[in-house]
Amino acid sequence: MKTPICNFDAMNGILCPQCESKLEQGTLTKADVDASIKLVKIAQKVPPVDKFTLNSCRESNGDYVLYLNSQDIMTIRQSRELYRILQGEFPGKIWLVHHGSDNEKFIEDVFFPIKILGINQVWAPGGLTKTKVIVSGKKTARFPIDIDKLIAIAHDLRKIELVVEFERK
Repeated sequence: MKTPICNFDAMNGILCPQCESKLEQGTLTKADVDASIKLVKIAQKVPPVDKFTLNSCRESNGDYVLYLNSQDIMTIRQSRELYRILQGEFPGKIWLVHHGSDNEKFIEDVFFPIKILGINQVWAPGGLTKTKVIVSGKKTARFPIDIDKLIAIAHDLRKIELVVEFERK
């Protein structure tokens, strides 16, 4: 398993001087350290997780955005059990995002499994740029994701002003 911190540190839950200095300099975040420790712990019980590469982790309002490689995300999305195990380790909801993704791919990742019909840039008065996302279906009480959390995460991590519209009202 590859993590932002040393494997030894992730296994023991204590940072070495090198990783400690990265944390102090801001190269690493507390979320990177927490997620690394949690994933290494899971990897000891669940062999597929041992092949994962956690590139980084960002925390936003109690939720965790894990930046993983494409193969790792596919493995998690194909196994509900694996997703439940991962979700059980984190205090907030986890969001899986491809490492190095542009804003459009980031939006597609956080909206998963919802089908996105369109993503457009909208220029609002005052020089503001908003990103309008049109999703299929309509908003109901059983909608699988919390749109407000998603909007907050996009703004917090990527400075994207999201406007979400539904295909059917």
